Amino acid sequence: MAKKSKKMQAALEKVDTTKAYSVEDAVALAKDTNIAKFDATLEVAYRLNVDPKKADQQIRGAVVLPNGTGKTQTVLVFAKGDKAKEAEEAGADYVGEGDLAEKIQGGWFDFDVVVATPDMMAQVGKLGRVLGPKGLMPNPKTGTVTMDVAKAVEEVKAGKVTYRVDRNGNIHVPIGKASFDNEQLVENFKTIHDVVEKAKPSASKGIYMQNITVTTTFGPGIHVDASSF
Repeated sequence: MAKKSKKMQAALEKVDTTKAYSVEDAVALAKDTNIAKFDATLEVAYRLNVDPKKADQQIRGAVVLPNGTGKTQTVLVFAKGDKAKEAEEAGADYVGEGDLAEKIQGGWFDFDVVVATPDMMAQVGKLGRVLGPKGLMPNPKTGTVTMDVAKAVEEVKAGKVTYRVDRNGNIHVPIGKASFDNEQLVENFKTIHDVVEKAKPSASKGIYMQNITVTTTFGPGIHVDASSF
């Protein structure tokens, strides 16, 4: 086991691992135990009582955080004609068709989010093997396959995040930066919590949210009491 740094040891001493904190206290403690030298990201993790292998228990979607993420997202849009113009006017960083597809096939990935109009998906679908593993493939469920490209771009720029349950039943979502006010982080956290809670599949029985944790980039995990929301 790797030896923990003095900073990490000091941070761990502040956390009661036998306790589940209220959302407000958990956010405050996450900031207090941040050991990164940069403006760290706070991330929440949910362990859910679902079976991702079953189609009726897949959880995936997107939500715009009220206070943004603190990160400027680079948006690439596959569109043509008037829709390409709309994307550009909305602030998309890259807009195109086959030219962008060729660049991506060649190993170019200088973007964070991909948006596409439905008529472009036949072409974008060919990029599935390279975009898929990076979580960049456009999807109607996350609002990234749409004719309203302007809205999609504006939402991403405003702080839209996507969430998706992984094969182990976990969801990881950023809620902002350590430089945010506690109130901003709590509001973002509650927004995420609300959509994950409402996404509970009817097939999921028993306790749905088995564990909730918030942590900074290099900080310790802090358990959150689900009843405090």
